[in-house]
Amino acid sequence: MSNYIRPHISGATIYFTVNLAEPGSRLLTDEILRLRAAVRATRADRPFHINAWVVLPDHMHAIWTLPEGDADFSTRWGSIKSRFTISLRRAGFSPPPVLPTVQSGRYAGLKPGLRLNKRETGIWQRRFWEHHIRNKADYDAHIRHCWYNPVKHGLVNHPEEWPFSSVHRDIANGNYAAA
Repeated sequence: MSNYIRPHISGATIYFTVNLAEPGSRLLTDEILRLRAAVRATRADRPFHINAWVVLPDHMHAIWTLPEGDADFSTRWGSIKSRFTISLRRAGFSPPPVLPTVQSGRYAGLKPGLRLNKRETGIWQRRFWEHHIRNKADYDAHIRHCWYNPVKHGLVNHPEEWPFSSVHRDIANGNYAAA
């Protein structure tokens, strides 16, 4: 079993991928207002700068810069996921009765049970993927990945056509050049 330990670097800029448990779901874009509210509330409690963010139907990518003296991105993601889930549940949403099969890793082929003692609902994958940005070229590559991910998935022909992306903010600020 791997013993992965996430790096904790104060004030880091980090790229994330966060997935729903059910591939192919449209929950994130269908419930974008709840997701935005969860992010807003989390940023009010634990500030961070959003360098880029794109929300696709079943996953999202983001680049954050944490404040100096703060390396705790995991608590922020936990808070966003929790707030989004609580909002959905209060609106009457029920998670799928059958959890999807784990596709890769040590538990591939299994249908994991919910950990009820941790109040899991089966909406999110348990973990997220993160990559600490190393330099300007790495940063630029990950920004472009955020912008072009909806194109890669065949959702639009051009990044600026996707409504759930920070590319619109970047265009308005003059920080976007189509590659």
